[in-house]
Amino acid sequence: MMPPEPLQVRAYNPPPMPLPAAERELPRSNRVLAIFSRFAALRAFSLHVRDAARGCVAVCQGVIVHAAVFRTMLAAVLAGALVLECGPAGAQMTIQITGVGSQQFPIAVANFHTDSPLSVDLAAVIRADLTRSGLFRIVDAGTEPIDEMARVNLGDWKSRGADSLAVGSAVRLADGRIEIRYRLYDSVKGAQADGVAFISSGTDLRRIAHKVADRIYETLTGYKGVFATRIAYVVQYSPNHYELQVADADGANAQTALKSREFIISPTWSPDGTSLAYVSFETRRAFVYVHDLTTGARRVVANFPGSNSGPAFAPDGKRLAVVLTRDGNSEIYSMNLDGSNLRRLTNDPSIDTEPAYSPDGAFIYFTSDRSGGPQIYRMSASGGEAQRITFNGDYNISPRISPDGKTLAYVSRRSDLFQIEVLDLASAQELTITDTVRDESPTFAPNGRLILYATEVGGRGILALAATDGRARARLSGPNGDVREPTWGPFSK
Repeated sequence: MMPPEPLQVRAYNPPPMPLPAAERELPRSNRVLAIFSRFAALRAFSLHVRDAARGCVAVCQGVIVHAAVFRTMLAAVLAGALVLECGPAGAQMTIQITGVGSQQFPIAVANFHTDSPLSVDLAAVIRADLTRSGLFRIVDAGTEPIDEMARVNLGDWKSRGADSLAVGSAVRLADGRIEIRYRLYDSVKGAQADGVAFISSGTDLRRIAHKVADRIYETLTGYKGVFATRIAYVVQYSPNHYELQVADADGANAQTALKSREFIISPTWSPDGTSLAYVSFETRRAFVYVHDLTTGARRVVANFPGSNSGPAFAPDGKRLAVVLTRDGNSEIYSMNLDGSNLRRLTNDPSIDTEPAYSPDGAFIYFTSDRSGGPQIYRMSASGGEAQRITFNGDYNISPRISPDGKTLAYVSRRSDLFQIEVLDLASAQELTITDTVRDESPTFAPNGRLILYATEVGGRGILALAATDGRARARLSGPNGDVREPTWGPFSK
């Protein structure tokens, strides 16, 4: 029987999460005019649209528009009158596991003992997190709760096929707060592997369950868990109803940061996780905004003549790379967050777009058609000569670099299939990691082990997950709307 060890008690204070929704509505008489104006602007600087009807990407100077969005724009123009439909912003996403890792850790997660009903089933959230990673095989622990002070027979759990056992409790304190205690046992070694306690206000129980899952993940895999991180994405409920939403990494607890009757594209997180930069068409032109998620305040940072798009935060959080057509061609610039100190970084007659900083801030990866078709290039963050990175296939776009700077993810077209590739920059080895065929917008988890991306299944836009080795996969879909443009936030401080 395993005697319990003392637990470390932590007061857990999650980052503030009020997300006041900002909404701009054009008068009904102006809606069709706005769409025609936007279409005229897009057509004026459009480079090419490749097989839009089959799910390709329209590349418009600096603005990468997926064919699904392009078709929606066209439908909106042809429809003439637009009707705003309701969509539940906080509706829960459903998760479907479509692949698992080559090595799975067998673990039992017992129900937590509670002295009063809780709004969240802690053990269920932990099990779901571990299952979704594809690296864990959940062993049935039964329905009886096991608290962290119980003496457990680890040999018995080992004989049941569980190499690890997680147990815990939630106790309400005199001041109304809740203390969540958890222990992780190694059934093979017959020892405690981890243990901690959190103090909760009661409103952050789901996030604490994610934190416990993160600790289990890190203890058993050696990599930091990402279950307590956040994602952002755009949901389109109808031709004139778009929402920028922020949610837990599993798609739960979704909150609307911005509602708009116009397109919202290219959201990206600030390095500290407090802000999002994105492109909004609410003024009938593409402007870049920075949106403070704590206060709800937002400001325009790029509204130059022509198109403003492709925002990417520098790792220090002090600068943005953006794509502008102010000089007549699609070029990459850097600027301070207040729009000052604008510097042009590329100078080429081709289309240069979709910048992404390397984690150390030394380089910018971007998409360019300077070789005749869209490929990924890399240049110094201060500009200068660009080096071509991708050579397999004639269509590679949307570069994203892993947090350790060693792996590049991007969308590639092969045999008319649009899938996510990962490229080892040292060995030049490339791997297709998705089993879907209309993929777009890859974004790395902050631990570099998973990639979240948008795709289309059954005519609907959904989000999907893939491990960087291509083995574990999952799909996340909401009850309403097309979900696109995902971006994965950083680790919380």
